[in-house]
Amino acid sequence: MAWNDPQWGNNGNKKNAGPPDLDDIWRKFNQRLNDMFGGKGAGNAPASGGLPGGGGLLLLLGSLVALLWVASGFYIVNQGERGVVLRFGKYVETTDPGPRWHLPWPIESREIVNVDQVRTVEVGYRNVVKNKIVKESLMLTDDENIIDLQFAVQYILKDPVEYLMTNRSPDEAVTGVAETAMREIVGRSKQDFVLYEGRAEIAVYAKKSMQSILDRYKTGISVSQVTLQNIQPPEQVQAAFDDAVKASQDRERLKNEAQAYANNVIPSAQGVASRLLQEAEGYRQAVSASAQGEASRFSQIYTEYKKAPQVTRQRMYLDTMQTVMNNTSKVVVDQKGGNSLLYLPLDKLQQIVNQPFAGPADVPPLPAATMPPTMESRSRDAFRSRDRADRP
Repeated sequence: MAWNDPQWGNNGNKKNAGPPDLDDIWRKFNQRLNDMFGGKGAGNAPASGGLPGGGGLLLLLGSLVALLWVASGFYIVNQGERGVVLRFGKYVETTDPGPRWHLPWPIESREIVNVDQVRTVEVGYRNVVKNKIVKESLMLTDDENIIDLQFAVQYILKDPVEYLMTNRSPDEAVTGVAETAMREIVGRSKQDFVLYEGRAEIAVYAKKSMQSILDRYKTGISVSQVTLQNIQPPEQVQAAFDDAVKASQDRERLKNEAQAYANNVIPSAQGVASRLLQEAEGYRQAVSASAQGEASRFSQIYTEYKKAPQVTRQRMYLDTMQTVMNNTSKVVVDQKGGNSLLYLPLDKLQQIVNQPFAGPADVPPLPAATMPPTMESRSRDAFRSRDRADRP
């Protein structure tokens, strides 16, 4: 029995109709498509009931394809990224973050570039310092010594158009430029400067040199930091180098000790010299002032001497004797024309004079043999008569 038999499944009962006719359903579907897209109607459908190749279906399929093609031009640029639009391979524009649309392929295409990502290039090693790349890390210094230098370069993109359009492999160019710049700086420096003194300076110089070369190549790359990971002599000469470093450290230690000793001795010697100079200067000033005072005193005495020679002579004599007597404790007086000597215990007399007065009972009497009552007056008269007799 054919599938399109109208009596299939009837069995004389219209209420229990069989499955629908597939040819009829297909015919009605084509008719509706033709009505929608301006077809000629259902009368042109093939009478054989086969699947027709109507133009309406092709048009629908073409519309769907065109819609998908247009929709393929939509894209989204995330934060920190830039979109570079190319038309037949030529740069057209740079798009900012957000939803964007361009003419679909093959007319236009786009490249999404992350401009905020920090990228890293390692020179002389990979991932860890122990994974050395000898051909990259060994460098020659200005004093013809070989060192093993490993460093890393961090960079970002400042111009996505130059990064994509100017150079074929900009990331590999960064590696080559970094190695070239570092070899140039190391080749102009001494070994000790590279190993100890100039780590920070080398990093700064390398960054500037690399940035200058990358700008000249128009790579669109900005170097953010150069980090020196490891700097040491080659392993073959490490032991000898350690000995040289130890000797250098001993030399510096001895120099520091000598400098400390010099810092201690020199100020002390300078202090002694300054003290001696000040004492000499004080002595000079004292002697000069004393000499000036004596000269002034002599001038004044001479002036008075011219006015009254006898009085001045007597006054000078008394002053001299007072000065002499202040420095002695005993005086022996030889009376003129007599056979006895007078003895004056000036030290005892001075002690008595210096004692505080406590009344007559506290004053001890002087011995009669030592200090006669008229001894002081007699001694004074003897001095005066002797002096007058001797003077012209």
